[in-house]
Amino acid sequence: MTTATDGARMTITTLLVANRGEIACRIFRTCRDLGITTVAVYSDADADALHVREADLAVRLPGAAPADTYLRGDLVVAAARAAGADAVHPGYGFLSENAAFAAAVQDAGLVWVGPPVKAIELMASKTRAKELMAGAGVPLLAPVDPATAGEDDLPLLLKAASGGGGRGMRIVRELDALPGELLAAAAEAASAFGDGEVFAEPYVERGRHVEVQVMADAHGTVWALGTRDCSLQRRHQKVIEEAPAPGLDEALRTRLHEAAVAAARAVDYRGAGTVEFLVSADGRPYFLEMNTRLQVEHPVTEAVFGLDLVALQLRSAEGEPLPSPEPPQPSGHAVEARLYAEDPARGWQPQTGALLTLEVPEGPGLRLDTGYAGGDAIGVHYDPMIAKVIAHAPTRTEAVRLLARALERARVHGPVTNRDLLVRSLRHPDFAAARLDTGFYDRHLVELTAPGAGRDPATAALAATLAEAVRGADAVRGAEAVRGTEAGRGVSTHGPAPARFGAWRNVPSQPQRKRYRSEPDGTEHEVAYRTPRTGIPQPYETPGTRVLAAKPDHVTLEVNRVTRHFAITAHGGRVHVDAADASYTFTALPRFTDPATHTAPGSLLAPMPGTVVRLADGLTTGVAVEAGQPLIWLEAMKMEHRILAPASGTLTALHAAPGHQVEVGALLAVVQEDPAATPVPVPVPEETA
Repeated sequence: MTTATDGARMTITTLLVANRGEIACRIFRTCRDLGITTVAVYSDADADALHVREADLAVRLPGAAPADTYLRGDLVVAAARAAGADAVHPGYGFLSENAAFAAAVQDAGLVWVGPPVKAIELMASKTRAKELMAGAGVPLLAPVDPATAGEDDLPLLLKAASGGGGRGMRIVRELDALPGELLAAAAEAASAFGDGEVFAEPYVERGRHVEVQVMADAHGTVWALGTRDCSLQRRHQKVIEEAPAPGLDEALRTRLHEAAVAAARAVDYRGAGTVEFLVSADGRPYFLEMNTRLQVEHPVTEAVFGLDLVALQLRSAEGEPLPSPEPPQPSGHAVEARLYAEDPARGWQPQTGALLTLEVPEGPGLRLDTGYAGGDAIGVHYDPMIAKVIAHAPTRTEAVRLLARALERARVHGPVTNRDLLVRSLRHPDFAAARLDTGFYDRHLVELTAPGAGRDPATAALAATLAEAVRGADAVRGAEAVRGTEAGRGVSTHGPAPARFGAWRNVPSQPQRKRYRSEPDGTEHEVAYRTPRTGIPQPYETPGTRVLAAKPDHVTLEVNRVTRHFAITAHGGRVHVDAADASYTFTALPRFTDPATHTAPGSLLAPMPGTVVRLADGLTTGVAVEAGQPLIWLEAMKMEHRILAPASGTLTALHAAPGHQVEVGALLAVVQEDPAATPVPVPVPEETA
């Protein structure tokens, strides 16, 4: 079969996407528009995933771990041939920048929807890429040899030579920490990319992450499609991206565009790619890397330029030229926020479980890219990103406002997410003023995750209580109706009658009470209410609040003369309350505390499901440990997490061993505190990446 690299033109009819989740669904959408048959691959963990449901055909990759499935190029190529595909699109991540996989696809007679193998090889190693870019005149940071690094070289940034996404990346501020961080970075890089090579370069404080989208064809045309700012990052992974990058003068934009085009031409690039730069506080750009694939944040460029980059990738792979020598003119501003299943207030801990509801407002200027739907499960094997929400408007201010409001009004029920953090970030004065750099969350995370001003969990808990009271009354009436029907048919109705709403009490003037715990902060709320003869429950001792309507799924209250609406959704013991300006999650608490739920002091519990990858050297029962000392390393969702000693004392129990799979809340170890030790605050288990 003819491939695009032969210079001939051909037509793709059936495309296999060698990826999963959101990006697979995104590519399928364009394929449907173009009349191309789609093929998904899936691991056992993804058997019921949205990308599998949306594909025309699907091929199983046995296993669950990425190393056994999505990173097995031989299995992916075999899947393409079995499904009758004539082309393969790699998406992003996994094998998308693997030159050997690209070559294997072409050797199998399939079209590779990506850049030439040689371009991937040249850019695959960041160390080799920097040497090549230096020869092309692209500005870059000089590498630092870790073996000879001194105090004057600090701080240093360690990076994996292969791959990206923040894996294998460390900031080193003290020389004594350098050997250990090099070891950890190499281990994580080897686990994520199969290549443990890492390198060091100066870490630029308060730098901006700015990138240029390029698109090239096989006929000599290279487009520079504007800039994107991706400075808001956690764990070196992007959270909010926008196009164009705000606050850059025209000279700097021109320099970035020219450098990006030079980088693409230096490797005879074709297809979609991104050239990433670090822009220092004084406006000097430095080449970071070239991603030889589609980026997660590509929708903001699509919105601003009115393009479908996936369609252009397919066109390029088919040997077609770009539509014109020059790119279209940009229009307006676009902002993208990545919605993650994670808890920013607890070290960005990934979260798992059933995604019960996912509803994001629709409308002009809004776009949702996701690999999940309500009812899907978020597992432990892959990245915890749920969706990307994109807003496009004539100005940056309008786009930011539209996106913040859409996220605020979204209904996301299930695991804890970063939704509130995203809304607050978009409304933060520094973001509004485009004062952006990669240290944004280092400086502002505490205030962005603090209990929010303007939130009113007590009133939301009241709405949840009133809705539950109505549900209870409806259930009683339904049960009585059934009993009446059965009695009319002569069916025995012996046995206890269902309790009437509120049950019998010998002090009827006393209110009923309901207790809730806010998630994830743990604040408890007790709500008192009474039910008069009207049957509509009323708040008790809540001045200024009046019930206008109460249904099992919707409550309308007048609070200090302002009418407020609450949508209530109950899932087992969890209750989700969505208001116009905030969303709340509560766990219903029993009237009496179960003693069995208490945890012994000093217990170290698994903060998430995962695999124990290693223990501290010499860790065994009876050894002394210090507060804050890393004891256990847990791997979950492709990241490594340290479990720290909560206090100085003695390890009295150890239930973890390398290779053990653990569930959230599993007891890993117990530290008996030494009363003579200086008390310290109990630390939250923190990330190592």
